[in-house]
Amino acid sequence: MTDTAPEYLAFVAASAIRDLNHATWPGRGSQQPAGLEYPGDAYATVAGLKQLAQRLPQSIDQIQHFMERLEARGQLRTDESGKRLDLALRELRAGLDLARTAAESLENGLNTAHNALGPIGYAD
Repeated sequence: MTDTAPEYLAFVAASAIRDLNHATWPGRGSQQPAGLEYPGDAYATVAGLKQLAQRLPQSIDQIQHFMERLEARGQLRTDESGKRLDLALRELRAGLDLARTAAESLENGLNTAHNALGPIGYAD
């Protein structure tokens, strides 16, 4: 697997989110997450998450189109005993459609949060 392989890049993205989760976890003896100090930090972090959510539907669509091309060329089979390929592909489409809808909903929620964070400042 190369550092530009889609599966590697998806793993790197997942690892980056894990690192973000650690960076936003409150430090010991503190109510404040270690990596967040000011409302502007939250604003910028939400902006990055919003970009991530905006880009997910394209990746999902491209995976779906890839699988459709393989299906059209007759290059797919199922290894699962007794499961028909057409049913597996229908389940795949349903899952990817659900994921796309969830990503779009995530983007909308993050956009609302980002806009709400805009005017919020730190009070000394």
